[in-house]
Amino acid sequence: MANHKSAEKRARQNKKRYMRNKAYRTRLKNILKKTRYVIETESDASVIEAQLKEAERVIRKICSKGVIHQNKASRLISRLHDRYRKKKASQAS
Repeated sequence: MANHKSAEKRARQNKKRYMRNKAYRTRLKNILKKTRYVIETESDASVIEAQLKEAERVIRKICSKGVIHQNKASRLISRLHDRYRKKKASQAS
């Protein structure tokens, strides 16, 4: 355990930051699961696009907080859109 006043403060800050980031990561996982599920099951394009828009907003917000890297955020968004495009293409043919 920390012995100095500054180290104790740092430990408190780290714990607070850890809990906050954990909540953001959980929210990210949940929005990704929900979006993938909507893409797989929903047939209405407007519902899927609304969910994609919401997912992108959440991912960008979490990225801006520094919880995930900007490249990871872009990669996640890109993969969700790819999944949607593939589904749209398979339905068209």
